[in-house]
Amino acid sequence: MKRRDRTLITHTGNNPKGNKGIVNPPVYHASTILFDNVADMRARGRDKFNNVYYGRYGTPTTFALEETVAALEEADRAVAVPSGMGAIAGALLSFVGTGDHVLMVDSVYEPTRFFCDSQLKKFGVETTYYDPLIGAGIADLIGPNTKVVYLESPGSHTFEIQDVPAIATAAHARGCVVIMDNTWASPLYFKPYRHGVDLVVHAATKYLVGHSDVMMGIITMRDEYFKQVKTQVHGMGFAVGGDDCYLALRGIRTLSARLAQHQEGALILAKWLQSRPEVERVLHPALPDHPGHQLWKRDFLGSTGLFGVVLKPAAEERVNAMIDGMELFGLGFSWGGYESLIVPSALTTARTATKWDAAGPTVRLHAGLEDPQDLIEDLASGLDRLRGN
Repeated sequence: MKRRDRTLITHTGNNPKGNKGIVNPPVYHASTILFDNVADMRARGRDKFNNVYYGRYGTPTTFALEETVAALEEADRAVAVPSGMGAIAGALLSFVGTGDHVLMVDSVYEPTRFFCDSQLKKFGVETTYYDPLIGAGIADLIGPNTKVVYLESPGSHTFEIQDVPAIATAAHARGCVVIMDNTWASPLYFKPYRHGVDLVVHAATKYLVGHSDVMMGIITMRDEYFKQVKTQVHGMGFAVGGDDCYLALRGIRTLSARLAQHQEGALILAKWLQSRPEVERVLHPALPDHPGHQLWKRDFLGSTGLFGVVLKPAAEERVNAMIDGMELFGLGFSWGGYESLIVPSALTTARTATKWDAAGPTVRLHAGLEDPQDLIEDLASGLDRLRGN
C-alpha cells in the first residue's frame, strides 16, 4: 500500500519489532565491525554498501535515515554525508572528471559556485553559468563534453523558479545527468523525480534536521546511480556519526508540522511587507505577483519559510541599523531551524550569466516558528530604524 507523506514521516526508517519494541532506531556508534569468520567477512565485503561492514560505510542508524529520506522523495536510494556542501561536492564529482563540462544555474547557493570555480576548475572541469529562467533554451548551451546540468529552484537569494521539466527533457536528450538542490522545498513540497531529475541534494542541516544543531547532507538518487555515488563519497572519506543521524531522524518526524507553520508564517510576513512603503518588492514564489508564481503553482506542493525582500534605496548604515537592532530575527547563516533569521544579500557580485537589477538593497528572511505578529512587530521596529526614526 502506498503511504502518504505524513504517514511515511512517522513510520519509515524505524523497526520497533526488531529493536525490542523501541520506537526510535537506536544510535549505533561503530568503527570496527567483527565478523563471525573469514567467509562472513568476505560475503559482506562483496556487498559492503548494503551491509554493516565498517563504520564509514554506515550503520543501522545511517540506513534508517537514508531509507526515510529516499521514501519521502520518491527516490530509490539515499546517501548521507557530513554537510550540504558535501552532498553537492559528492554528487558533482560522481559524474565529472578532467575535460568535462557542467552547466550551473546562475542563482545557485554561493558555496556551490565557489566549489565549481575552485575545486572543479582545479580538476580541469569547466563550469558555465546559465540564466535560471532559460527553460528549454538550455539545449543551446549543452556541448559534447557537458555531463551535468545542475538546478536550484528557487534560487538561494533571488528566488527564481526554474522550469525543471523543460530543462530535464533538454538535458536528457543530450545524455546529461540532471542534479537538483531541493533544500528550500524539502521532499514534502517538491518531488523532483516526478519532473525528470536524476539526483537530488539536500542541506539536511536545514529543514530536515530543523533544529540548527546538526551539519548534514543527503543525496538521493535512482538505483542506477547508487553504486557510482556511494563509491565516490566513500572514496572522499565522507561518513556521518550515529548521533547526528539520530537527531536528523528525530527532526524529520515533525517535518510536516513544522513546514506548515513555516509556510503560514512566511506568507503572513511577506504579505505584510508588501504593504510597507520601505519595500520595493517581496521575493516569494507563492505570491501571485512573483514572476515565477505560475511555475511554482504548477510544480510545487507548498512553500517554506525562506524568502527575500528588496528594499527601496537606502544607505548601508541604515540597513545595518535595521538588522542590528532585531530582537527576534537572529543575524546568522543557514536557515530551516525553529528560529527566525535575517541576513543582507550580497548580489551585485554573485551573478555572472545574468545581472541582478534591484532598486535597493536586498535582505533574506527566514520565518521561524514564533508567532507571526511578534515577528511583524520586530520587523516594524527595524523598518523604523531603516528610515532613521
